[in-house]
Amino acid sequence: MFGRKNEPAAESPGQPEEQNAGPAVGKGAPTPRRKDQEAARRRPLVPTDRKASKAAERQAAADERARVRRALETGDERHMPWRDRGPQKRFARDFVDARFNLGEYLMFAALIFVVASFVVPTDSVSQVYILSAFWVVFLLVFADTFWLSRRLKKRLAAKFGDVERGTVWYGSMRALQFRPLRLPKPQVKRGAYPS
Repeated sequence: MFGRKNEPAAESPGQPEEQNAGPAVGKGAPTPRRKDQEAARRRPLVPTDRKASKAAERQAAADERARVRRALETGDERHMPWRDRGPQKRFARDFVDARFNLGEYLMFAALIFVVASFVVPTDSVSQVYILSAFWVVFLLVFADTFWLSRRLKKRLAAKFGDVERGTVWYGSMRALQFRPLRLPKPQVKRGAYPS
């Protein structure tokens, strides 16, 4: 009585007649039951085919180890272990790899001193010289590593501002490893310090 009357709209020629598109009722499918959803997510605690499951696990672990090994050799940080990731760790690696470190030859020197101490008679005065020479080499390596850690900390602070905890120790321990055996592999030549 007081409302508007609905009049049919005039159709324009050339346009197809549109269906009355009202709001869609429902979602087109019944809601799944909770019991069915839980059953779909459920996995057995013990797989039915144990041999195949173990073989798949071994293969996945081998693939992961190969991916990490490739990353350590190429310097790809996406697949490196967490301890080697980050710009500060990369800077520390490059800084250590660019310099000559006495520490990388400490193990060879120790091996030489051990062999020499077995060859030389124990009651000889040469034993004292051998032991003294070993301690001199050890103190030189300690001084070189201390000097490296101070310079590395200063360079990291200048470049990044705040030095992450453990980065200087990471670089110092890398300096004690023989260069060809370091992992991740060195990516810079000696003398090519990072900027």
